[in-house]
Amino acid sequence: MAKGKKIVAVNRKARHDYSILETFEAGIALTGTEVKSLRNGKVSLQDSYADVKNGEVWIYNLHISPYEHGNIYNHDPKRPRKLLLNKDEIAYLVGKVKERGLTLIPLSIYFNERGWAKVELGLAKGKKLYDKRRDIAEREERRELERLYKLKY
Repeated sequence: MAKGKKIVAVNRKARHDYSILETFEAGIALTGTEVKSLRNGKVSLQDSYADVKNGEVWIYNLHISPYEHGNIYNHDPKRPRKLLLNKDEIAYLVGKVKERGLTLIPLSIYFNERGWAKVELGLAKGKKLYDKRRDIAEREERRELERLYKLKY
């Protein structure tokens, strides 16, 4: 990982359920209490996804818990949040999502060196059950080879 990068949450299930073809870094438009909750690690990426609507990229089902010390103006935990990308990146993503049936999945949320909240988006294609089984078999085979190599040397 890059120096100064503070990872807040990782979507571990995404790499199990999807084949990640490309990754993008996007900023995220947040309110003040959302940033405070993020800094406390009160976020869940489970079942979240991103979509392009009217030339803007939005993230849905991202759960950021309300800030404990917030007041009546605290945020809605599952509200859609706008992602900040370049116009060229958005146009590229629109083409990929529409044309090839791919989806945008948030892989992680982190704070960069400057303290800005960022989302790592993955352009993903869903895995079938047999793909998941093959990946598990390959991983177990690799572990077994590493064990044998360790015992030998």
